[in-house]
Amino acid sequence: MELRIFTEPQQGASYDDLLMLARCAEDAGYGAFFRSDHYLKMGSVSGEPGPTDAWTTLAGLARDTTRIRLGTLMTAATFRLPGPLAITVAQVDAMSGGRVEFGVGTGWFEAEHQAYGIPFPSLGERFDRLEEQLEIITGLWRTPSGGTFDFAGKHYTVTGSPALPKPTQTPHPPVLLGGKGAKRTPRLAARFADEFNLPFVGLDETTTQFGRVRDACAEIGRDPAELCWSNALVLCVGRDEAEVRRRAGRIGREPDELRANGLAGTPAEVVETIGRYAEAGSQRLYLQVLDLADLDHVELVAAEVAPQL
Repeated sequence: MELRIFTEPQQGASYDDLLMLARCAEDAGYGAFFRSDHYLKMGSVSGEPGPTDAWTTLAGLARDTTRIRLGTLMTAATFRLPGPLAITVAQVDAMSGGRVEFGVGTGWFEAEHQAYGIPFPSLGERFDRLEEQLEIITGLWRTPSGGTFDFAGKHYTVTGSPALPKPTQTPHPPVLLGGKGAKRTPRLAARFADEFNLPFVGLDETTTQFGRVRDACAEIGRDPAELCWSNALVLCVGRDEAEVRRRAGRIGREPDELRANGLAGTPAEVVETIGRYAEAGSQRLYLQVLDLADLDHVELVAAEVAPQL
């Protein structure tokens, strides 16, 4: 089981806050540092100093870190056009020396679209656009050097593209898809994903959704073993119950609720929970760290949880 750090900067974080945590995660031996792609805070927090752009952040981290992998859960397809997004991701991959992973989804938070003047079409259209974006972005990356790429879709048309620049990783950075949808999500994952991620669900839903994606792979003749399977869970670990309660209080949650819906408790409890996710088929966990200043939290898990996995 690989452990990765996952952050939600829209809740209130500067680039320097993210860099501090990313370097801590790198030094502690985590597999990757990921961030959300949101422009508006959620809940009662102030959100100050305001949002940071996901791919601008990753470009900075590409130069300010050296080993840890970097990515998004998930880039919103509503925020960017597919051609420029392919260029951006390829450039950040080169800036990082081939450490980028590309998580992408439909976009779902209507309020942030309204707050920053971004069109927010219906769910069906967002899925249509996501599918076309995946066709275009992976098509651009896979086009042989010296060739051109064309695509004619309902929402996007590409004509005579030189399909440059190429990412450092070949054939391209890993593509992450995820979500709880019962039909289109599994089909898209089977076609395009290198990794399938489930955010903030329990073991039963994990087993059910992983099964749907495996079935979708079988329908197109793809070996499900080609995918990496992962979960994202809120993290709240303490050396004792008092520390668990303190950390839960800092993020406005209750320990019992976090134990039921996240990854919470003492290191021994958390190791047991991780074992159950592994039995359900998960190979990688994204640990959602909501208190970015609590570096001891990240170091504790690296020192007392990770070695037992």
